Amino acid sequence: MRIEIDGLKRYFGNVKAVDDVSFSFEKHQIIGLVGPNGAGKTTMMRIIATLDEPTAGDVRVDGRSVVQYPEHGRRLIGFVPDSLPSHRDITVHEYLDFFARACGLRGQMRRRVLESIEEFTNLTNLRDKSIHALSKGMKQRVSVARALVHDPPVLVLDEPAAGLDPRARIELRELLRALCNQGKAILVSSHILAELEQMITGVVILEQGKLVRAGSLQEILHERVAHRVVRLRLLADVDGAVEKVLCLPHVESVTRTDQVLRVQVRGGDQECCALLTEMVRQGLSVVEFQIESAALEQLFLAVTKGEVA
Repeated sequence: MRIEIDGLKRYFGNVKAVDDVSFSFEKHQIIGLVGPNGAGKTTMMRIIATLDEPTAGDVRVDGRSVVQYPEHGRRLIGFVPDSLPSHRDITVHEYLDFFARACGLRGQMRRRVLESIEEFTNLTNLRDKSIHALSKGMKQRVSVARALVHDPPVLVLDEPAAGLDPRARIELRELLRALCNQGKAILVSSHILAELEQMITGVVILEQGKLVRAGSLQEILHERVAHRVVRLRLLADVDGAVEKVLCLPHVESVTRTDQVLRVQVRGGDQECCALLTEMVRQGLSVVEFQIESAALEQLFLAVTKGEVA
């Protein structure tokens, strides 16, 4: 299962909400769609979910256009919008049952599907509760369950963690990981970048409607973040080590906590490797050496400042 976004454009008058964007993702992947407010994320997701039509370009699922054949796309794509269900006079089960009927599920098949989805999304004990009475986290689980009713291989989620408490965000993250492990291809947007970084395998960065970068999360972080932070622990002579490390090439700063040093290095893995080699050559007693992961927030800040091109 492969989803291809090819030269997608969406213009509103003179406003280029999405401007010639291309990327792709596949099953067993969770792709994070990030960018500043107004970058075009929601517009992009609505087009992929066949809720809007592009000005130009195409979206293909397994090689077939969902722009030309939207019914094909709706069978294969489950969409979770950024708004939560808030129906006053309907229970969780009635809500899901309505969508199951709309998808053509009948009789025992519909009952089995709903039981399975309610169990998978931890909604079994809530099936008879009014949706209006649920917390935001519970309503978000209902939204995900609704998107799963027709068992789509592709899921598109627009800001699913917005407004959720920490426990609900953790539960959502675990749910998306489980769906990814089942073989779903998942595209998710979020402003909670630290949370997003813990579950995605790849990232697509938009700014002012244009694609800034797309690819593997680790590859992009290592390629684009200009600094690394190295955490190392020494056995002895920590004071002397601080002075020596500060004099080494590519070292920008050193902070100390007991026997642990945090060294900011200008450059990438190669410069960090050179740092370790030189410290050992100078006789420093390094017993732990760890390169801290670059953060998605660092990359996002660079994007919003226009530093990534």
